[in-house]
Amino acid sequence: MTKIDYQIVRSPRRKKLTISVERDRAVIVHAPQNVSEESLHQAVNSKRQWILKKLQHPQKYQSRAHPPGKEVVNGESAPYLGREYQIEIAETASGNIEFAHRFIVPPARLARRRRVLRDWYIARAKENILARVEGHARALGVAFVAAKIVNNRYRWGSCTVNDNVNFNWRLIKAPVFVIDYVVVHELAHLIEANHSSRFWSIIRTQLPSMEKARAWLKEHGQVLEEEV
Repeated sequence: MTKIDYQIVRSPRRKKLTISVERDRAVIVHAPQNVSEESLHQAVNSKRQWILKKLQHPQKYQSRAHPPGKEVVNGESAPYLGREYQIEIAETASGNIEFAHRFIVPPARLARRRRVLRDWYIARAKENILARVEGHARALGVAFVAAKIVNNRYRWGSCTVNDNVNFNWRLIKAPVFVIDYVVVHELAHLIEANHSSRFWSIIRTQLPSMEKARAWLKEHGQVLEEEV
C-alpha cells in the first residue's frame, strides 16, 4: 500500500477538518486544534483514493530545485499580464524600476535587481488584482471580509474559513483572463464551499473563458513560479 505523507496545520478557529493537495503534491491536513492524531490518520485513509488521484493530476508538479528564471540584464525580458517586456538598464526619474512598454531598471538597483522587480510585481498585483476582486464580488453578489496579495508558492488563491480571499502575487505575470478566473474561483467559494457541479457552473456563468484559463494555467503555471 502506497504510504501518504502529509502535513498537519491546526487552527483554533477551524471548525472542520479538510484535506488539500497542493500544486507541488504536498498533502495538507487542515484541522481544528483538538482533533486527535488518530482521527487525522483515519481521515487521510478514508480519502486515500481521492488523494492518490489528485497526486497524479497533470497540474500538480514537483518544485524544481533550481528554477531557471531569467537574468535582470539588458536585452532580457520579463512577463507582465501575459506578455513579455524587454528589460533595459538605465537611469529613471524616480530612481526605482519604471515601466513604459519595457522594464527600466536603474543601475543603482542592480545589486538587488531580482528583489526590486519582485517588489514591483507585488505593488502592481495590489493595484490590479485587488481592484478586480471588488468588481467580481459585486457581480457575484458576495461579500468578503478582506482581500490580500500573499506570497504562496503553491496556490494561486485561497478562500479562508473567515471569508478572507488571498491571491498569489505571481498571478500578475499572467493574462487578465487567467487572473479573473482565479479571482472568481475563490469568490465562488463564498457561495459554494466545495468543488461541486454548482460551483463550476457559477464560475462558468461568470466567466465563459474558464476552460481557456484553466488550460493556460496547466500549460504555463510552472513558469509563473520562476524568479522573473
